[in-house]
Amino acid sequence: MQQFGGIATFLDRNDINTDEIIPAKYLTEISKKALKPHLLEDLRLDDGSFDPQSEELEKAAVLVTRSNFGCGSSREHAVWALEVNDINVVIGRSFARIFRQNMFNCGILAVEVSAEDLDRLFALSSEVRVDVDVSNEQVTATGSDGKVVVCGFTLNPFDRELVDAGGWLAYADRNY
Repeated sequence: MQQFGGIATFLDRNDINTDEIIPAKYLTEISKKALKPHLLEDLRLDDGSFDPQSEELEKAAVLVTRSNFGCGSSREHAVWALEVNDINVVIGRSFARIFRQNMFNCGILAVEVSAEDLDRLFALSSEVRVDVDVSNEQVTATGSDGKVVVCGFTLNPFDRELVDAGGWLAYADRNY
């Protein structure tokens, strides 16, 4: 099974939509690779703390956000932009339904945690490393100051099978 986790980037906002994840002007691209440099380029956070061209995003394998991540259009390009940028986990309070399923279909883990756990994650210092134990449904996040936050999550059996397989295509190859 794939390992999930890595360095985290924090996006402290609700309702980050698919146009902010990958702008609509790139929907004519025919390869996932062409989406890579445009991930989150139109995202603006109220406090101005996010720069889509930052080294922080380039190093990230995990996004931590608030609720309703991936709302808006149901296009797969938004998930493909995460995938081609090696984002393997998004942690949030909730996800738009179709976006969430597209994540699992691409082998990306959508982790829903409680509001309290999410607040504890956002309280960690910079340079946070996240490790996800899918078997035990547990996230462990460690800040650069050594502070650790552990929180649980639940996966339904089908999503677990998609994750174990590495996405829908690998699952279909394995089972059909």
